[in-house]
Amino acid sequence: MDLAHVCFFIWILAILTFYQHPINVNARYHYHKKQQKTKGSPFIDEAPAPAPALVPSTPADPPSIPSDPYPTDPGDTSDCIFDVTAYGAVGDGSSDDTAAFREAWKAACSVESATILVPSDKIFTITSTIFSGPCKPGLVLQVNGVLMPPKGPDCWPKADSRKQWLVFYRLDDMKLTGNGTIEGNGHEWWELPCKPHRGPKGSSLPGPCESPAMIRFFMSSNIAVSGLRIQNSPQFHMKFDGCEGVLIEELSISTPKLSPNTDGIHIENTKSVGIYNSMISNGEGVEKNGACDDCISIGPGCSNVDINGVTCGPSHGISIGSLGVHNSQACVSNITVRNAVVRESDNGVRIKTWQGGTGSVSGISFENIQMENVRNCIIVDQYYCLSKECLNQTSAVYVTDIRYKNIKGTYDVRNPPIHFACSDTVACTNITMAEVELLPQEGELMDDPFCWNAYGIEETLTIPPIGCLQEGMPQAITETSQYSC
Repeated sequence: MDLAHVCFFIWILAILTFYQHPINVNARYHYHKKQQKTKGSPFIDEAPAPAPALVPSTPADPPSIPSDPYPTDPGDTSDCIFDVTAYGAVGDGSSDDTAAFREAWKAACSVESATILVPSDKIFTITSTIFSGPCKPGLVLQVNGVLMPPKGPDCWPKADSRKQWLVFYRLDDMKLTGNGTIEGNGHEWWELPCKPHRGPKGSSLPGPCESPAMIRFFMSSNIAVSGLRIQNSPQFHMKFDGCEGVLIEELSISTPKLSPNTDGIHIENTKSVGIYNSMISNGEGVEKNGACDDCISIGPGCSNVDINGVTCGPSHGISIGSLGVHNSQACVSNITVRNAVVRESDNGVRIKTWQGGTGSVSGISFENIQMENVRNCIIVDQYYCLSKECLNQTSAVYVTDIRYKNIKGTYDVRNPPIHFACSDTVACTNITMAEVELLPQEGELMDDPFCWNAYGIEETLTIPPIGCLQEGMPQAITETSQYSC
């Protein structure tokens, strides 16, 4: 082989060698070295999937929330997951795990899209605690095990508030979720001598009667609660005060039938709320001191509330109110309840106000609701009073623009299924009835719905017939402008 051929082969070999090495170098950029876990670190190592948008801009268009969007496999490893057991929580059902939960909250609060994990197969006991913000956005408290307070008033720390247990304060973009249980241990609280007990007349003894609400969100926004079983609260199961942007989905809330004052979900001074696809069975305790056992109760200052797909009962039904107590102003507007079932309850859908109040209830729609053996299926009560000492007053909360459509099912014949008791001086106006068909659960049809100073129309004939609604508007309707909000 001559010198020219030798040089040609050397040149080809050099070109092949040159192109081989850049390919290997470039390949290194697709390799990610696993981050080493620091000794004693409280973190687990694998980042969860990005959290979906939690709260709808309007409750009529809620986001789709997966039932379990956050990974909980024990093998997961991520610096964004804070397992309470890594902070010393024992989870044996008797040890006080409060300090561990507070430390986990403090650490997670400062990390964006962090998850505080309450692992399954353990029972954690914590005392009354306020989990405060502001925190970094996207914080998740994921309860897969059991979380509960001390067992009864005798075990409640004397330094702790007896009015509330878990409080979430000044938070934005936070989610409470999981497939576990939040257990209220309410049985011993219900048996306090001062509690009303179910009986022929009810019975109670005087004395302090404070019992803690189970879960409270206060002054918070863009909050989502989903997937959990919440049961046996000493008093209200969930309260939302001064919040905006709340999504509640796929909850199971339950207490025994005779548990007193154990409302399922209570909202007040709260706007833009969606409550969807949940089951609430929370007792029929005797009403006392303004409290009863509504599946959902909507207090003053609420607007833009959408309730869809809720099954309710036994209970006191779904209520707006009570409103206007102690001559206060109450404003409630744009409330929709649809595709619901109410069964074995004292009330179906109710609006209740005290005499002497001011303000208004307006833009209310009850649609596609099935009643099953309900005592007062449709009720407006503007003479709400819990004793015989209430005096007649001329001022009242103005009730207007209320629509009942496709309300069907059965009622308990002890009461007429339709009851409109409106103020003597401030009439209820613009009541619309359409496709209302209510039959007795047993016994004879009651054909005497009650109306007092109520104005509206029947778009279709109702069963039983309701001939007591007055047509048009009251002559003094111009005076109701003072009650508008």
